[in-house]
Amino acid sequence: MTGGEPLQRVVHTGERGRIVAVGSAYDTRPENRGRDVVVNASYCGVLPARFVGAHLPRGAIGVDCGIGPEGAGINGLWFLEALGVPAATADVMTVRLGDGPDLYEHGVISRFNQPAGACGVTAGQPVGEAARFLLENDPAGSRPEEVTNREVMATGPGGRRIVCTDSIAFGLPEDRDSSVLVTAGHTGRSALPYLLDVRPWAFICSDGGRGREDSGIAALAPAGEAGIPGATVDAKLAAMGDGHSTYEDGVISAVNEPAAARGVRAGMPAREAATLLLADHPTEETP
Repeated sequence: MTGGEPLQRVVHTGERGRIVAVGSAYDTRPENRGRDVVVNASYCGVLPARFVGAHLPRGAIGVDCGIGPEGAGINGLWFLEALGVPAATADVMTVRLGDGPDLYEHGVISRFNQPAGACGVTAGQPVGEAARFLLENDPAGSRPEEVTNREVMATGPGGRRIVCTDSIAFGLPEDRDSSVLVTAGHTGRSALPYLLDVRPWAFICSDGGRGREDSGIAALAPAGEAGIPGATVDAKLAAMGDGHSTYEDGVISAVNEPAAARGVRAGMPAREAATLLLADHPTEETP
């Protein structure tokens, strides 16, 4: 802010701390550490996230600035997540850039990191409401391996389920012969031991961009030989590390023989493929 205005304007005070509005991420201060939610009207790339993260506020909200190539406008969300700071961005078309109070009053949330989601932040939420959620709630103090984002998406014959989770390594004993696991790691050779250990009813993972010699789908065929139907989605279309993106955005890029026998084909939406995989095993035709 300029013209003699304070760099930080307190827009809300609660028992746990304050919400402060600033024009720039660079206006975050040491006194915000562990107490305040900083609502800053600049982009949330890695560079401004360094300035916010240096002071470890209770939470932070910036602007997505159109997101841009390689997610440059929002990739600071995950920098802050690694520091344990809940953070979100507002849709740039709902705010005046450089005007923190306007962001607080008129902004609408577009993206958020996992800790912010755990505090109750959602896309489409007014920034003022999201900021209060960040102030009043703490994300679960889970170890990284405990953040699996596991969710049952649908239930089918025999109580089988489509289950989204972020890695095949997060499969559980209850998934054995029961779940279609929709995950978001590559399907290279290192995925095979997890598949054979969990033995889900079926699976959909990422192709990891395929890689040299199709190494990103190397586990498909041996999983099929072990009787586990599986498919991969195109990593250019579904976000790796996000099982829900595999399910919602994924397009099938490769299948093994058991999955093909259930009707799964390349080019099919992952959601449709998961439903096909949920069905009973096809019976062999009688000659």
